[in-house]
This record gives sequence, C-alpha cells and structure tokens, in this order.
Amino acid sequence: MPTTGKKLKKLRRLSLDEVKVRTSQKLSALLERQGWSSLTRVPEDPEFLARLDPTKAGREVWSAQEVLEHLRARSAPKFFASFHDRAATLEALRVHWPNAQGEIVTKAERILAGRFDLLGLSDLSFGSPIDWQLEPIAQKRSPPRHWSRLDFLDAELAGDKKIVWELNRHQYFSTLGQAYWLTGDERYAQAFVSHLESWMDQNPPKLGINWASSLEVAFRSISWLWAFYFFKDSPALNSRVFIRALKFLYLNARHLETYLSTYFSPNTHLTGEALGLFYLGLLLPEFKEAARWRETGKSILLAQLAVHVRPDGVYFEQSSYYHRYTVDFYTHFLILAHASSDPLPREIEEKLQALLDHLMYITRPDGTTPFFGDDDGGRLLMLDHRPANDFRAALSTGAALFKRGDYKLVAGSPAEETLWLLGSGAVQQLEQLAASEPAQQSVAFDEGGYYVMRDGWSNTANYLLFDCGPHGQANCGHAHSDALAIELAANGRTLLVDPGTYTYTGSAELRDWFRGSSAHNTLTIDGRSASIPAGPFSWKTIAQCKLLTWLSHERFDFIAGTQDGYESGPDAASHNRSILFLKQDYWIMRDQIASAGEHPIDLWFHFEATAAPLIESATGEETSIAELSGQSGLDLQTFAKNGRWRREEGWVSHCYAEKSPSRVYVFSAQMKQASLLTFMLPRTAEKRWRVREIEAVGGRAFELTNENWVDIVMICTEARVETARMASDFEWTWTRFSARDDNTLPEQMVLLRGSSLNLEGRPLLQLKETAEYVVGSRTEEGFRFESNEGSLDRSMDAREETSTQRAQREDAK
Repeated sequence: MPTTGKKLKKLRRLSLDEVKVRTSQKLSALLERQGWSSLTRVPEDPEFLARLDPTKAGREVWSAQEVLEHLRARSAPKFFASFHDRAATLEALRVHWPNAQGEIVTKAERILAGRFDLLGLSDLSFGSPIDWQLEPIAQKRSPPRHWSRLDFLDAELAGDKKIVWELNRHQYFSTLGQAYWLTGDERYAQAFVSHLESWMDQNPPKLGINWASSLEVAFRSISWLWAFYFFKDSPALNSRVFIRALKFLYLNARHLETYLSTYFSPNTHLTGEALGLFYLGLLLPEFKEAARWRETGKSILLAQLAVHVRPDGVYFEQSSYYHRYTVDFYTHFLILAHASSDPLPREIEEKLQALLDHLMYITRPDGTTPFFGDDDGGRLLMLDHRPANDFRAALSTGAALFKRGDYKLVAGSPAEETLWLLGSGAVQQLEQLAASEPAQQSVAFDEGGYYVMRDGWSNTANYLLFDCGPHGQANCGHAHSDALAIELAANGRTLLVDPGTYTYTGSAELRDWFRGSSAHNTLTIDGRSASIPAGPFSWKTIAQCKLLTWLSHERFDFIAGTQDGYESGPDAASHNRSILFLKQDYWIMRDQIASAGEHPIDLWFHFEATAAPLIESATGEETSIAELSGQSGLDLQTFAKNGRWRREEGWVSHCYAEKSPSRVYVFSAQMKQASLLTFMLPRTAEKRWRVREIEAVGGRAFELTNENWVDIVMICTEARVETARMASDFEWTWTRFSARDDNTLPEQMVLLRGSSLNLEGRPLLQLKETAEYVVGSRTEEGFRFESNEGSLDRSMDAREETSTQRAQREDAK
C-alpha cells in the first residue's frame, strides 16, 4: 500500500490537466455511488425517446416501433461492405471457404447449448441461465458493488477477471449472426435476444464487474452494433428489446466519455474506448450527442497515433498482441471513416501500413507470430477462426486495403475477416492482386528494438527474432523481462519460442514465471530476472538494452547488444550478446559476462511444445541438444569451461489461459570473465553439422564439418587470433573450405571489424584501414571482396602451392 509520502510525491508530479481529469472522474463516480447521477438508471421510454434527434427521421416525436423501423430501412450511415449485399457475401463465403459454414454452425450450436470456447479455454459453462458475473474456473462470483469499489485484480474476489470479461464482450454474437445469415434459423436470433435481455437484467447501470473497465464497455458496444446489423430483420428483435438495448448503448457512450483511460491506461484501453465512441457516434446518429461522441473518438485516435506507434511502426508497449489490437482498431477506424466520407489525414494510412509492415516482417515462416510481451487472448471482433498466434488475417485485410502484394504473399490466402470487413468485391480484387516478396528479408526496427534475421520468404526459411529494445512504456504493464532474448525457426519450423503470458491475475506465481527472464531465451545471472516484477502490471527494477552493432548483408546478418539488468549491487555483472547468422547455414551466438567475482550463469532455451529435443549421449563440451522431427530440426551446442546441460519442464501458452508442457534446456556454468559460444544449427535428415573447438592463440576457434564443407570460425579476444592455418585481426572470422578437394584456399569468407587475414603464412587480405565487414568469395582469378567501403579484387593463382600442399608433396616422395 502506498504511503502518504509516496502519494503526495506522485500527486506533485501530475499535470494540471491530469488533476482536472482524475478529479472529474472521481466526482462522477461519487455521484453515481450516492445515487445522485441520472446515469445510474435506465431511462423510461418518454425520457429516452426525447434524447433522439427527430430531424434524423423527419418527424417531431419518435415511437419505439418507429425507431426500429428506421434502423431497418435507413441506408446511411454506411456499415461494412459485407452488409451491403448479403447474398454476395454468403456466396463468397461458401466459394472461398467451403468449410466455413459447417464450422460457424457448429460453434453457434455450442453457444445455444451454453458451451463457450473463450481465450485458450474450451467448453466453458457459465450456468443456465448464464451468470454474467461468474468466473467458472475459480468458481468466483464478483459482488454487485458499484464498479469503482471493485478490485478486479483481486483473484480472491473475482477469480481471473479476463475470463468473465471475455464472455461479456459478447463477441460470439457475430458467430450467432453469421449462422443466422447462413441458415435463416431463427433459433440463433432468439438466442441473441435472450442473452441480450439476460445481460441487461443482471447488469444494471454502474453495478458489477462488467462496468469496471471502460474498454470492456467499448468492446461490448461494438459487438451489439454488429449484432444489430446481423439481426435487424429478425422478428425476434422487436421494438421493446431494441429500445432497451439502445438505452444501454446510450449509457455506455456516456460512461465512455466520462471515464476515458486518458491517465489510467493510456494504451489500447484509451484507443479502444475511442473506437467505441466513434462507432457509437457514427452508427447511432439519431442521438443528439452522437456528433460529440464521434468527434471525441476520432480526435483521440488521431492524437494517439504518434504516441502509440513508434517511427518504425512498432507499438510502444513492446507487445506483439497489443500491436495486433492497434492494427485492428485503426483498420476499423479507417474503413468506417471512408464509408461515411469522413476525411482522415494521410498519416492514418501511413501509420497503419507501418504497423502492418512490422507484423509482416516478424511473421514466422509457418505463418505464426511471436508472442513478445503480454498476450491477453482477446480480439476486437471474432470474424476469423484462426489460432490466437496467427495474425495473417490483418495482413490479408491490409493487402486488400492498400493493394500490397507483399502483404498478400505473407498472408498466404484471403481471410474470412477480410470478407466481413471489405465485402466480396475486395476479396475478388485481392485474388487478382499479384503477390510479391517483401522488399527485405532481414530488417531492423531500431526504435522498437526488434531485429529480424531471415534467409528467405518460403515456408522452409530460417528465421530469428532478437529483442534489444525498450522494456515497455510508462509503468511497462504489458512488458516481459526479455532483454536480449531470441526466437528461432529452423528450416521453417518454429522451435525456440517466448512461452507467452498464460495469466494476468489468476496466479501471481505463474504471472511472474511467464514474464521473468528465465522464461525467455536469454541468459540469467545469480538465478534472478534482469527486470524484477512488482505485482501483475508493474516492475521493481527495469533492465535497459542498448544496441551495439547491426549489420545486414545478402550473405550474413550480425547483431550485438548489451543490457544492464545485472549491473547493480556490490558484485555487479554485465551481459553482452552478439549473433552472427550465416544465411542458408546457421547461427553463432556469443554471450559475454564480465564481473569482479564468480556468478552462476544460466543460458535458457525454451522449445515449442511440439518439439522433443534430447541431450545427445556425449561428454564434456561435445554435448549438444538435438531435435529432429520429420525432415527438419535443430542442434544446439554451447562451449564454455565447466558448463553442463540440464533439462527442465516448462510451459508454452499459445493463448491466454491455456498452457502446454514443453521442454526447456539450460546450460549452466560458474564464471566471472568469460564467454559462452552457442552454435544453433538447422538440420535435416540428410544434412547435419558437427562442431569441435580447435586450438587457438589470442581467441577461440571452431571447426564445423559436413559432407560438403569445412568451416572455420575464429573469434579474436586480443590483438590477433591464430590457429595452425590462419591468423586474423578481425573480431569475427568465418571461412569455408570445400570438403571434397585438397585445395586449401577458402571458397567463402565473412570477416567482421578488422583489416588483415593470413592463410598459411601468406596474406590473403590486407586493408589499410579497419573495415566493419568484408565478404569474400573465390573466383577463377583469385578472390572477390566486398566491404562496407566498396568492393575489390585480390588476384591469386588458385594453383599456387601453399605450405600444406608443399608438405604433402614432400611426404608423398
């Protein structure tokens, strides 16, 4: 509990506007609790109908039936294009997604039976009739208190509030609506009306957990509006029910504009609430206050765009799932604004494409998206039935909106969501759009701190994501302690993953485990997390990352970064991580530790739940982790003195509230001034690398072999590193020799930061100045070198006898 001193200190930091907003909100909540606010009750019909603008329908007085008939007959405002031609939409759905009808109807039947699949949970029951305050896993029922007096983060009071809220978002109304359109079965419309009335009965204005979050009020309002368009012609939706629901939507809008998360959670809470207001103001222009709601929502969405989206397109909370929310919010905003001819600045399209670009580039070869940061399992609307970690529906819609062939390629195929948002005509145009590879393979998002290494856009490409960015934003509520963490796919198969989130408030222990450093593919020191949590949405300490180097070339990528999470305390330690990616081949990862005293070091590798890696039966530094399933897999081999592998049991959560057991391998060592070298080697049933350390002076050296190649890797720790064959002052030296002939000249080279390389006592490369990188390849005349300064040729007779060949010739005599 904050002390009085801390409260006063916090208060002094507040701006005048924040004091004004917070005071106004607290006063409004007080008036509601005392019963002095008119917004705590549902208005009677005459009072409510007087709030409607009679000029919208050319009459002075509305009746309830006229309001419903007006909705059914009106042609404006325009809704999403799929509702302009119902027959064309259903025909496109049946043609392009032949299994969709069966899947939708099956889900709708389960809803009718009172069984719900929500978040990562399936077959949930909330009672019959539905108890809208029940959390069925913990069997907790939140009390009917005023929303401002409910601590929804208290699991003892409410269980996991996310589960309750997910049902109460009513996004399954769209599933019932789709089933109704496809079958004409009135049971689906009757279920919608029954659930709607039941909810209004059990959730009087301002009482209970379902009023406690303005974002939930916004999402529920959007779901109801979509449902009205699905069911507006059904006899089940009579004027009595419709007017009652409109009263609640009116109260929702007033609640939203009063309790905007301007200073409480100015993240997707604020933009989601703004979108809810924009929806309500745009689609219910009959309300006298509609223009105000619409403009309030629009102005917030425009103002927050520059705040929430970094210049490189990364969402500012460092969470891929909330990034997806933001994409959806602005996609709906753009479509609705265009439909109503509401002009928007070009910045909206530019920023939305920047957001989509980031989603495109971080998409793994198998089509899934990494879960860095928090995943809350929800969606703006459930219009597509893909897994929670498949974000390609957003790219499909982006491809149709912006005519982007690269989005189409990564999206793979049109998404059902695209049909519902843009109509059958957009799906036809999307099919005719030529797919094209994105402009880059590897890409840096410098402001967000995410770096993608990949060697192609096929479903068999190699892929690595490196995290070297800010911890989060403000109190970093949705961040994880993932400094310098990686995720990896080998030969297209996702193998090393961020385990996800699983829960927010359901279990404090699991909340801390899933977002701690040991639950990420990074390194820990002294068994502690680089950033230390303090409650479900805050942190006691925060590690800061700093990029040291990023180089990207057709043949290689190189990244180096550092983080300060272990640099406090009397025996501080520093951690730097660098990775060299030889494209079409493998990764080499170097973790450097520096400290005055010895520390226990743990290097963590979290495998996807479907992987079954094993420790190979080998000894000492020859030990490796091997994984092969079908035709693809990965070998991990770490080199460090006195280090040992161990296996732990872990979890991977592919959606909030769901977790699957997975294997975790940890390489542990005791060290103070040392480095760990890890080779991450994609393998197939036919191709596999073997690694061994070879003798070197001034650094470390390794030999990697397979049936075609012999690769030599040297890492310089002094002025110069030497082996029996080579000497180099480059920090990293990679050379490839043929394993099938006796020519000792290398076929390829990648050299990082240096100037000279000698082979068997003679200079192979001598530069006047230090080069950031040099890439070399054999030619008929000698070598072709390319560096950050340009290219050059090094003539050398490939038949020239080397000292090794000379010795072999003498031995043969």
